[in-house]
Amino acid sequence: MTRPLIAAILLASTALSACTLAPAYEKPVLPIAQAWPDGAAVGQTASAADLDWKAVYQDPRLQGVIDLALDQNRDLRVAVLNIERARAQYRVQRSALLPTIDAGASGSRGRTPGDLSGAGSAVDSESYSASLGITAYELDLFGRVRSLNEAALQSYLATAENRRAVQISLIAETATAWATLAADQDLLTVSQNTLKSSEESLALTRRRQEGGAANLLEVRQAETLAEQARGDLAAAQAQVARDRNALTLLAGAEVPAELLPQGDLQHLAIRHDLPAGVPSDVLARRPDVLAAEHNLQGMNANIGAARAAFFPRITLTASAGAASTELSGLFSGGSGAWSFAPAISLPIFDGGANAANLKVAKADRDIALAQYDRTVQVAFREVADSLAVQTTLDRRIDAATRLLVAAQDAERLSRIRYEQGIDSYLVLLDAQRTRYSAEKALVALWLVRAQTSATLYKALGGGAIA
Repeated sequence: MTRPLIAAILLASTALSACTLAPAYEKPVLPIAQAWPDGAAVGQTASAADLDWKAVYQDPRLQGVIDLALDQNRDLRVAVLNIERARAQYRVQRSALLPTIDAGASGSRGRTPGDLSGAGSAVDSESYSASLGITAYELDLFGRVRSLNEAALQSYLATAENRRAVQISLIAETATAWATLAADQDLLTVSQNTLKSSEESLALTRRRQEGGAANLLEVRQAETLAEQARGDLAAAQAQVARDRNALTLLAGAEVPAELLPQGDLQHLAIRHDLPAGVPSDVLARRPDVLAAEHNLQGMNANIGAARAAFFPRITLTASAGAASTELSGLFSGGSGAWSFAPAISLPIFDGGANAANLKVAKADRDIALAQYDRTVQVAFREVADSLAVQTTLDRRIDAATRLLVAAQDAERLSRIRYEQGIDSYLVLLDAQRTRYSAEKALVALWLVRAQTSATLYKALGGGAIA
């Protein structure tokens, strides 16, 4: 009788749990414009999100550091472990859709004293049983269990998308940290060259003072520039050391020396012409947007579970097996035993708890919808901001390059005029400071270009591995 009974329960559970009371899910309309602002990326249909990260970060050394980070970074490890945890939680919840079948066996022996047995003499007793049964299995008539299973599934899918988001951020942050180190190495070189030039100017001014062609004020002005350059050099050295530490933290391990940049940020092999694509297509595929949508779907499913709480819950407990007073007769003819105990629970008065839980579930769904909308809008702004910088960056770099050329020529001419006694040292000092500032500004723009490419690639959702 065991198999027919269990088969009947499984069939009933499958037939009765085919629907839920959750509202039909409708994908939200993206609350953004259908084109990027200011005509940026007009006519582009392809998106950088479809590019492999090695096609964007083309320097072999940078690729090696990113590979190291993807393998060793602890934040990414936590994200992966969170997926395993969410998958296990989903399996736990999913198991409630099917009955739990347990097998059990028991035996007992005992003696009752004669003064308690009623027979006037001691009585020995034995009993043995073996059974296969189901305990308190809920027939999901109104989809409560199925709704909770759907919510657990959406939580798992959201966690998986969060891992992809962590990976994308890690790739972009590693590339940015690597480029920042290269930029500060360039600034260190600028500081070294400036200190050398300042010391040469100081030596020249002192010789001119000794010859009566310069005064003490000019010497002090030259000393001021030299000491400023010396302080900037020390600060640049400290910054390079901090950049290396930051890169090591992202990589999760010591970065080999052969993978570190050696300055020359201007020629760093990072692709800058990244196509943005169409907003509605690109942003809907971003992991954080997908995670927000899965969270919304999970909250929507919770409404079904809250609604089902208003209706009766039916549970089944059944068992079938054998019982006997002797172990040898446990499986002999006539020892069969079975029980079937359905139970129904109908909520009549709960002090408004079910109604309040339903309101909470609906509020959670509305909150998740608002969070989804905000996630999309933030994603749109991130891309739009990066595009706004990208569209003007080439012109800014060209202007800064021409400024540096002019500043270098002005310094050269000022030095000649100072040596000839035409201009005071104050003119040369100002020209040196202008050239120094122009060099630092150009390096900063090269870094902005690298950072903008990394930020735009990240904002478009590029760099994920399915």
